[in-house]
Amino acid sequence: MIKINYDALGIAASVACAIHCALLPLVLTSLPVLGINIINNLWFEVFMIMLAAGIGIYSLTHGYKKHHHHKRAIYVFTLGISMLLLKQIFHAYQTWFLVPAVILIVSAHYINYRQCKKAAHCHMDDCSH
Repeated sequence: MIKINYDALGIAASVACAIHCALLPLVLTSLPVLGINIINNLWFEVFMIMLAAGIGIYSLTHGYKKHHHHKRAIYVFTLGISMLLLKQIFHAYQTWFLVPAVILIVSAHYINYRQCKKAAHCHMDDCSH
């Protein structure tokens, strides 16, 4: 059994965050000099939406199948991802789609987390993980 030192993990995550926050502005501002434009780049944005959708689907499906068997989080997440896709179609209104999309996606993960914690059958003999 592997024992995780959460304090060390927290320190490592904090250091990684500090490095990320310090270097990201330098990297992002250097990309146009290298001929790379990720701001308002359709393919980059579609890739990021699909990446977020893939990770979210995996996470929510795991919680649904293995823990709580409630679809509410999946519905909220689907609405959020749909709004991200609509943001790409109706570009003039992207802020009006982006803000609710992010709120819905974060809410879906929070709902999933809460439902997993409330699931009475978890960590008993009939739990499938």
